[in-house]
Amino acid sequence: MKKQEKAKIVQQILNDLFPNPAIPLHHKDAYTLLIAVLLSAQCTDARVNQITPQLFYLADTPEAMCLLTERQIEEIIRPCGLAPTKSKAIRNLSIQLIEQHNGQVPRSFSELEKLPGVGHKTASVVMSQAFGVPAVAVDTHIHRCAKRWGLSSGKNVEQTEKDVKRLFAQKDWNRLHLQMIYFARKYCPARGHHVDTCPICKELRDCQML
Repeated sequence: MKKQEKAKIVQQILNDLFPNPAIPLHHKDAYTLLIAVLLSAQCTDARVNQITPQLFYLADTPEAMCLLTERQIEEIIRPCGLAPTKSKAIRNLSIQLIEQHNGQVPRSFSELEKLPGVGHKTASVVMSQAFGVPAVAVDTHIHRCAKRWGLSSGKNVEQTEKDVKRLFAQKDWNRLHLQMIYFARKYCPARGHHVDTCPICKELRDCQML
C-alpha cells in the first residue's frame, strides 16, 4: 500500500498549493486549444501564449486557417520551434476537420489521434480541458515527478499514465494533471532540484517514503 499512501500525501499537498489550477495555454474554444497544445511541443507555454494572439487574429477557426498558406503560418509560429512541421500539421488538420468533422474538433481520443500532428498527449489535453473527459496528459514534468516520487517506474510515458490513473481517482485526473505541471515547474524541476525546497519530496523523505 506504500504507493497509495504516497499518492494521498502528494494529492493533499497539490490541493493545498494549487487548489484551482488554470489551463496555462490561452484559448477560447476546443480548436484554439488544440492548436495551442500542438504548438507547445518542445516549447514553453509562455512562448506559445506570446505567439497565438497573432495567429488567432488571422485565423481562429479551421476555415480561416485553411485560407493561410503553410509559409504564412510558419512565419508566425517560428519562435515556437519545429515551425515547418507544425505549420504543415496545423493546416492539414484544419482541412481534415472541415472535410471529416464539419469544422468541429472531434470529442473522442481515436478521432483526435487521427488528426495530423496530434498524439495521445495532445488528445488527452483537449479531451480533458476542452470537453471535461477524465484524462491524464503525461508530459515531461509529470513523467519526471511520478518517477521521482516513487509513484511509477517511469520507464515510459505510457506506463506513467497507467500508474498515475491507477493511484488517483478518475474524478481528480483533470485537475491533477495541471496541479502536477505547476508544482513541477515551481518546486520540482529537472535541474537544480533540492529536496529541502520541494514540499512533496521533503514530506516523502521525512515520512521515509522517498
